[in-house]
Amino acid sequence: MVSVAQEAQRALNIQPPKIKLKARRLKGHKDSTNCCIASSQNPRLIVTSSLSHNPKNNINYNKSRNRFIFFKQPRTCSKFDFYSRATVARNAKICNFCQMGNLRNAMELLTTSQRHELVLSTYCSVLQLCAEKNSLEDGKKVHSVIISNGMVIDEVLGAKLVFMYVNCGDLVNGRRIFDEILNDKVFLWNLMMSEYAKIGSYRESVSLFMKMQKMGVSGDSYTFTCVLKCFAALGKVKEFKKVHGYILKLGFGSNTAVVNSMIAAYFKFGQVESARNLFDELADRDIVSWNSLINGCVVNGFSKNGVEIFIQILVMGVNWDLTTLVSVLVASANIGNLSFGRSLHAFGVKACFGKEVVFSNTLLDMYSKCGNLNSATEVFAKMGDTTIVSWTSIIAAYVREGRYDDAIVLFDEMQSKGVRPDIYTVTSIVHACACSNALDKGRDVHSYIIKNGMGSNSPVANALMNMYAKCGSVEEARLVFSQILAKDIVSWNTMIGGYSQNSLPNEALELFSDMQKQLKPDDITMACVLPACAGLAALDKGREIHGHILRRGYFSDLHVACALVDMYAKCGLLVLAQLLFDMIPKKDLISWTVMIAGYGMHGFGNEAISTFKKMRIAGIEPDESSFAAILNACCHSGLLHEGWRFFNFMRNEYGIEPKLDHYACMVDLLSRAGNLSQAYKFIMSMPIEPDATIWGALLSGCRIHHDVKLAEKVAENLFELEPDNTRYYVVLANVYAEAEKWEEVKKLQEKMRKRRFEQNPGCSWIEFGGKFNIFVAGNTKHPQAKRIDVLLRKLSLQMKNGEYSTKLRYALINEDDMEKEVIQCGHSEKLAMAFGILNLPPGRTVRVTKNRRVCGDCHEMGKFMSKTTNSEILLRDSNRFHHFKDGICSCRGFW
Repeated sequence: MVSVAQEAQRALNIQPPKIKLKARRLKGHKDSTNCCIASSQNPRLIVTSSLSHNPKNNINYNKSRNRFIFFKQPRTCSKFDFYSRATVARNAKICNFCQMGNLRNAMELLTTSQRHELVLSTYCSVLQLCAEKNSLEDGKKVHSVIISNGMVIDEVLGAKLVFMYVNCGDLVNGRRIFDEILNDKVFLWNLMMSEYAKIGSYRESVSLFMKMQKMGVSGDSYTFTCVLKCFAALGKVKEFKKVHGYILKLGFGSNTAVVNSMIAAYFKFGQVESARNLFDELADRDIVSWNSLINGCVVNGFSKNGVEIFIQILVMGVNWDLTTLVSVLVASANIGNLSFGRSLHAFGVKACFGKEVVFSNTLLDMYSKCGNLNSATEVFAKMGDTTIVSWTSIIAAYVREGRYDDAIVLFDEMQSKGVRPDIYTVTSIVHACACSNALDKGRDVHSYIIKNGMGSNSPVANALMNMYAKCGSVEEARLVFSQILAKDIVSWNTMIGGYSQNSLPNEALELFSDMQKQLKPDDITMACVLPACAGLAALDKGREIHGHILRRGYFSDLHVACALVDMYAKCGLLVLAQLLFDMIPKKDLISWTVMIAGYGMHGFGNEAISTFKKMRIAGIEPDESSFAAILNACCHSGLLHEGWRFFNFMRNEYGIEPKLDHYACMVDLLSRAGNLSQAYKFIMSMPIEPDATIWGALLSGCRIHHDVKLAEKVAENLFELEPDNTRYYVVLANVYAEAEKWEEVKKLQEKMRKRRFEQNPGCSWIEFGGKFNIFVAGNTKHPQAKRIDVLLRKLSLQMKNGEYSTKLRYALINEDDMEKEVIQCGHSEKLAMAFGILNLPPGRTVRVTKNRRVCGDCHEMGKFMSKTTNSEILLRDSNRFHHFKDGICSCRGFW
């Protein structure tokens, strides 16, 4: 197919000047050999020259011996009207240089010529060569010579200038001259429209088309092919259909090139049926028609249909090309058909496409998406010429397979070979850094992004935010977010999700509110913000979002449904969580795990085990996370034997090597059951190094079962692993306090003072009146502080009179019991529970959340409050739920 530029070049092909010499015998001079030169520039001028003078026939014409001038019409003669032989030769010589491609000599001769020595076709020839050589500098010099010589820039010369500027990449000057000349040549309009389309200025291209129609310039197949692509790129369906009708009216409805463009456009609009109808109605199909059909099917999610059409091509004997093969390879990758992809690989090699870079790059992607990294690596290794696309494809392949460190190594190797990463490469490598927690490497890539001006690209910025959030650097993620000028829905979702993942639910909900003022949330937003509601136990906000989900129909999205089940489970409405879980039509492993974990944190271990069994019956195999959930459930319900059974089942039946969280569950189970010695031996036999969580579980067991000696041994390991964590000092101090070893308590307190420890005070909150009421231990600034204090003192007195055995072992001071009671009354969860009882209507469940584990005194107070005030209290601490009712807690002591 001839391109627009080639068409323009053909149309602008002006021949070099050929000044014809026509010999005439002069009247009255039979023996004369005088010649008459008819000027092509001035046909009225005839110059005769006596090339051979015969003295015998010498006739004196105005005293000139050998040159005579005649005019077809009499007028005054000027010496500048003559073409000398030297002038003819000069123009011919310049044009000859142009024909040989010698731009340097042509320019030298042109710039040293006088203005009367140059003709139009000479300028055109030199401009043509400048365009062919892409020499904008020389082209501008020719333009300058034309202006200084006073040449009128008419349609012909103007067209040449436009072509030169456009071909040399100076569209601005090309457009300026285009607008100055009165032009009805369709090829020039096509050229301008095509160039604007190439640089993505589709609106300008369409604007030229509209202007062309107003001026009455009739378009051709090139015109309509170009404008159809522009409308498709702009997504202007209505305008596109108008042009479609106009094309049919002009009789281009059967033009193969035009119809191919319409097929591609309709596919781009997602109107698959319209595209297929056009294809079926097209009589003269070429390979472009078939390629448009296959690619359109693949892009619109009908990859299987694309494969079937390719097979149809083979049966019909249609000669396919590289574009066909690339599209079918993409289809094969999308459907994950590795064997068919291998067959296509063989087809390509047999057709001698093996050295084509686009073919190799598509092969890389196909093997990667089909999970065959070895074949992808082999293709990459055999590539002679690798491009940035090749490197990006192989890096993405390693990232897709979870080999993040190898991907980072490849990225460094690529840079060492002088290949500059593009936005797709940096996006892939930033994702690798996020998944491998390589924060320092991610920062290096970020620096490269800033230096190369890629930071304004939305996908790159979103990838950076995700990387910083996953690596725990939320401040840097927020900085990237704040620097994005045009934030899209992905930007907002990434930042909201980042806050939720990093246990910053307040910030997530605040950002969600800001987002609603600018954009409409989508299903992914719901999945990102619901964990924030779950983290805060913000039931009212969660219900509000649930309503939004129902109105928008987002519950059909599995991620949203799972997040909703998790939110209600963590907000204490386990029955509603189970109801929503049952409504999920096709449950995956994540949804089952969420439900198992929900039962576990509420202390319903047997229900969790039953759900685990149902999951297996449904054909869903457990993974590390689901085993961690069921072990936690056993731990919170004190199901020691069941816990051991699942632990061994995980290792022996599924071959899953336990991680630290699995070991921590088992240590917690053994410790709470009083098997402290067995728990210690279990830790010492672990194949991996125990962390502070595991030793902390054993230390808590020592506190429960009053084993001071083992507690001291365990504490040594904890102080070595996390020397600045005050929690373990507090637990050990409580062990000493229960054993009434007050000297040891003093030593610990002194040690904490020397290290300048500041115990992070616990806080609790309760949702009331559309906002959170937050309580901090010992804080008396709340508006209802006096009412709360009166109620707590009254309840404390009733507990003593009712012979409730309060356990005063958490104050960490050796003073009289009365002073300890005053201090304990200030615990944050007590304050929050008292606030709820004072403010909520009778029969309403008091829902309190604490950021740390509940202490023993507050646990006892919760049970007493529920019995005395006839209230249901739901307290969620950092570990589990405590459902207080009628003086009994659902935890049954396993907390």
